[in-house]
Amino acid sequence: MIYISLLRGINVSGQKKIQMAELKSLYESLGFENVTTYIQSGNVVFSSEEIDELKLAKLISDKIREVLGYNVSIIIRSKIEWEKLIADNPFSKRENFDVKKMHVTLITEQPTMIGGDIFDRVKYDSEEYVIGERHIYLYFPEGYGQTKLSNNYIENKLKVSATTRNWNTVMKLSELAGR
Repeated sequence: MIYISLLRGINVSGQKKIQMAELKSLYESLGFENVTTYIQSGNVVFSSEEIDELKLAKLISDKIREVLGYNVSIIIRSKIEWEKLIADNPFSKRENFDVKKMHVTLITEQPTMIGGDIFDRVKYDSEEYVIGERHIYLYFPEGYGQTKLSNNYIENKLKVSATTRNWNTVMKLSELAGR
């Protein structure tokens, strides 16, 4: 099965530095095949016979801790889930859709409390979001750098681990997974 894994919080402001060649080698040491990395933020496409995403995430996280000494949160989606995430994007069907304004926050699990007022009270009027099962579509006309609906805010309010990617990265990872 083909998977896309996203590492949370690596190579940010000199913290938890991991070279992508080293990350690729680490994944291959776990027996994963067809390992491809994309940009320095910890995006990895790989193949594995294992079907349990949580087990895969724990394997990878444990190996990173063993080899590099870092605790890193890993979020994994199958190629099928990734394609559904793209197909279900409610903003991409608009005439004036601007890919540069689109982001997705992927979360480890469906939170017990989500959305509504905890997001509405901090978002700007022009900002929009749609909550999916294990992800949140985000549309920020003023750009991601201006929003208060940051990855950290979402994690803190929903009590889950999360990582955010822009739509160009989402599409590139889909392309890499399609091989």
